[in-house]
Amino acid sequence: MRITLVCLGYNQPRWVVEAGEEYSKRFGRAWPFTLVELKPEKRTEGRATEILLAEEAQKIRAHIPRGAALVTLDERGLSLTSRALSEKLTATAQEHAETVFVIGSADGLDAALKRSATWQWSLSALTLPHGLARIVATEQLYRAISLAQGHPYHRD
Repeated sequence: MRITLVCLGYNQPRWVVEAGEEYSKRFGRAWPFTLVELKPEKRTEGRATEILLAEEAQKIRAHIPRGAALVTLDERGLSLTSRALSEKLTATAQEHAETVFVIGSADGLDAALKRSATWQWSLSALTLPHGLARIVATEQLYRAISLAQGHPYHRD
């Protein structure tokens, strides 16, 4: 299964880029991983947040192949253990050749995009900075596929 992580946010600090690259290169051929960075819409006075999020959703949809599972990251999504994430990802892989995970901008994600998601995932009940959320998501996806492949990357 192919995994894509779409993130609204670019020009991340070097530590975010380096950590992301470190985990990205570990995925291997069985579960190829791609990171897509999209520029958020410019926040200006007089532009409603709902309009900005709808415009961002259009950009995001351009990176979701037909038939792919869509997983949006949202604080109200499923709160999963690493093992449960592995099982959920494996189950999703049985129905979809690709899964696209999406981290929204500072204002979150468009409501219609969230409704169209195959499922929603919560990294934490805490508010995380965008770069840290990106790293945590990438590391947990790597951990999930490692568990699915039977590698000893996790201690129960």
